Amino acid sequence: MARPKAVIIGPPGSGKSTVGAALAARLGVPLRDTDADVEAAAGKPIGEIFVDDGEERFRELERAAVAAAVAEHEGVVALGGGAILAAETQELLAGGHTVVYLEVGLAEAVKRVGLNQARPLLVLNPRSQLRKMLEERLPIYERLGTVRVKTDARTPEEVVEEIVAALETAS
Repeated sequence: MARPKAVIIGPPGSGKSTVGAALAARLGVPLRDTDADVEAAAGKPIGEIFVDDGEERFRELERAAVAAAVAEHEGVVALGGGAILAAETQELLAGGHTVVYLEVGLAEAVKRVGLNQARPLLVLNPRSQLRKMLEERLPIYERLGTVRVKTDARTPEEVVEEIVAALETAS
């Protein structure tokens, strides 16, 4: 059975896609981004899935994308920020995977996310929504993360160096 080298989790603005791509390149393995898998399955961007089909349909597609990626992919897997909310996903990730939790402070996350319209759950009041989201998800990220890396005021390269060191120590 395939097993990802690392599964990247964290809130919006933590750098999952950027760090995931840099980590995959550094390890010489492919990156699989479950948000891209969801968009491919639906044939439209995530924002449109939320508007046309609702969050419930998005989460359903997301659970399937995460399950497939974790089962099939041997490289680096980057999950959408809310993927960890699903009980099935939590159970899957707790099953002996190397889960890298990218920590980011609220101020830094707001700065990175900005008013990005591609983030449907942050459209109305990004700072307030992000704070609420962090409060809800933080305990889950912390419980699932086997490797925790702070990303505030650090370059993706610095974050990747810390992850690679942690992966080498763990193996």
